[in-house]
Amino acid sequence: MAKHVFTLIIFALICGCATFQSRPLSPSRTASDFEARTLEGGGLRQFLETGLDKKFEPWPPDRWDFETLAMAALYYNPEMDVARAGWGVARAGIITAGGRPNPSVSFLGQHHSATGGGTLSPWTAGMSLDIPIETAGKRGYRIQKAEHLSEAARLNVAEAAWQVRSRLRKDLLALYSVMDMEKFLKEQLAVRLRIAGIFRQRAAVGESSSFEESQSELDVNKTRLLLAGTQKQIAEARVSLAGALGVPARALEGIRISFDSFDKVIEVADLKDIRRQALSGRPDILAALSEYDASQSALQLEIAKQYPDIHLGPGYEWDQGDNKWSLGLTVGLPVFNRNEGPIEEAEARRKESASKFAALQASVIEEIDKAGVAYDETLKRLKVADSLVSAERSRLQLIQRRFDMGESDRLALEEAGLEFSASEISRFDSFISAQEGLGALEDAVRRPLFPVGPAPATLSEKTR
Repeated sequence: MAKHVFTLIIFALICGCATFQSRPLSPSRTASDFEARTLEGGGLRQFLETGLDKKFEPWPPDRWDFETLAMAALYYNPEMDVARAGWGVARAGIITAGGRPNPSVSFLGQHHSATGGGTLSPWTAGMSLDIPIETAGKRGYRIQKAEHLSEAARLNVAEAAWQVRSRLRKDLLALYSVMDMEKFLKEQLAVRLRIAGIFRQRAAVGESSSFEESQSELDVNKTRLLLAGTQKQIAEARVSLAGALGVPARALEGIRISFDSFDKVIEVADLKDIRRQALSGRPDILAALSEYDASQSALQLEIAKQYPDIHLGPGYEWDQGDNKWSLGLTVGLPVFNRNEGPIEEAEARRKESASKFAALQASVIEEIDKAGVAYDETLKRLKVADSLVSAERSRLQLIQRRFDMGESDRLALEEAGLEFSASEISRFDSFISAQEGLGALEDAVRRPLFPVGPAPATLSEKTR
């Protein structure tokens, strides 16, 4: 009966073990899966509806704004998968840290060469257990360390989410910039073609020189060249935007994109308050704090290792018909070392972690201040550009009235329109610079200053 019970125990232990399942990676299959991604999948719809807490009817949306595109990026971008996987590793570390040491069993058989005759068996059989008992709260310190590292990994997911959002905003702004620039250049091309026509007519009747005519044609060709370059930039910007989303470029074909989030800029009222919020809420700063807490727990663990663990060793021996029971106790003797080296290393790592946090905090303050100053300067430039556009508009309106009254010719009106278009382009460049400055300031504080886009810290999980 004892033999059968022992066999059943061993079988149960073996059945409870994890088994390996091979999951080979296939580059061709991974590439095919990527090429199959679209902005119409049911999994993406569920992710958007859960993250934004609203229903999308019809699906897919007629227009994709920054908010919905940001959610799609958090769903598809591979950097998010890497960050989530890292968090999964850290969470598994908590299970590892909480594991208790297993007991061990030893079996011993002896054969006696001299039994003294009689019916006594020449064999002696015995077994003993080794039950380890951790002391000084070592297991608790290991769990605390793993939990702090897991929290740091979770915050790294939020940091990765912000980086994905930041890249998406930059690429979306770049697409918006070149698409609007294309419109401006098309308008300029139309004006320059009309001016070139005027000079051709004048040259035909001898009212202008061939140099003026050729110069106007040269301006037309320069504008056409700029327009062609802009159209190339539009194609490249679409590819970059698809990369930020984590989808192939063809997934954006037929997609209408809204640029409403870039309609305006804002004034920053209190940079000190923004800095204070960033220093207490940036994911990378909070992650650094969690890593420092983990170094504290690691030091506590090494200090606790000064105290030896206890091993209980109960045993049984059957000795030629005699039952013998024993109870052993093993304790390590801290004679030659008391874990001084690991304690010093843990102390040094704690100091290193504190130094890294202080350095990060200082760099964040510098980043916010520089971004705030730069953004303020772009707003000033934008105001100057607005004044220039207003002046050119007034001048154009004046020349238009003079033209209507017959006091000015068509060439003067077209040239005034060209100057007004140039002022609009200059103003648009200043506006894009302001939007870039706003994005840099948002990157510095790790939160949107416009209430646009999902909050990355709440988007750590996803389902396919």
